[in-house]
Amino acid sequence: MNRPIRLGVVMDPIDTIKPQKDSTLAMLLAAQKRGWELHYAELQDLYLRDGAPMGKWAPLQVRSDNADWFTRGESVARGLGELDVILMRKDPPFDMEYIYSTYILERAEQAGALVVNRPQGLRDMNEKVYTAWFADCCAPTLITRDMADMHAFQREHGKIVCKPLYGMGGRSVFVIDSGDKNAQVIFETLTEYGSRYAIVQRYLPEIVSGGDARVILVDGDPVPFALARIPSASDNRGNLAAGASGVTRPLSERDRWLAAQIGPRLREAGMLFVGLDVIGDFVTEINVTSPTGIREIDKQCGTDIAGLLMDAIERRLAARVD
Repeated sequence: MNRPIRLGVVMDPIDTIKPQKDSTLAMLLAAQKRGWELHYAELQDLYLRDGAPMGKWAPLQVRSDNADWFTRGESVARGLGELDVILMRKDPPFDMEYIYSTYILERAEQAGALVVNRPQGLRDMNEKVYTAWFADCCAPTLITRDMADMHAFQREHGKIVCKPLYGMGGRSVFVIDSGDKNAQVIFETLTEYGSRYAIVQRYLPEIVSGGDARVILVDGDPVPFALARIPSASDNRGNLAAGASGVTRPLSERDRWLAAQIGPRLREAGMLFVGLDVIGDFVTEINVTSPTGIREIDKQCGTDIAGLLMDAIERRLAARVD
């Protein structure tokens, strides 16, 4: 390729991010360092015209400056196929609007753009439900709308975790002890009285000491360090957004085994940047929609995870040319 790689990013408003923590900004900085052209859009800027995938893209420059981290130019309509790669970094919720955007991005893929992560995978791999494809890697799990079955699962396992299938950042995650009189109302709330699916998992006590570890996979291969998110003394949730503290640690043999079971399937499906949530010996979620955590790992371990992703993107683009 005799010109700079053209990279488009679809993300939440860039002026609202926390630049010191934002993984998308780290990716943009890594791409810009390589001389790539950056183009910025938000979800509402994508559209289809007579079947052609289009977007209103603004030229973008980024800086490693927590007070002044970007300069954005005027938006110009252009076909999504004119871009070499598109990073889909819109945060959940994974609602119908998100799904509609994956149709547009799939048309962009058909027009020649490399979309990271692949739109079909974003639709197919719900972050909670997709664990069912790797049951040997997971703690006992029930996905159901039936509240009686939830009660039976709780009687079998005692302490459990219950959460919706569409959330992020620890939202609406409940830890329910055996005999908790709030269990019924929690099940009613999460299932909307049996009209919506929710997930129930056996509680893993290792979260207290070892945290909820984020293991990053880049094109199926694990980064050598995980970010263990330790719940605060006043909360059960291992989410940074819920007040957990992030501490890095080398991957364990079990982490590497889990990555070896899941990573190749993700690589084959075109999912270049994925976060596994691991508590103790088990995967609890497979995060494909805008995974985070790389700034904390880079800062504590001296890694360059965004650079590894750009390497993977370059390999994918080169393979297309070859």
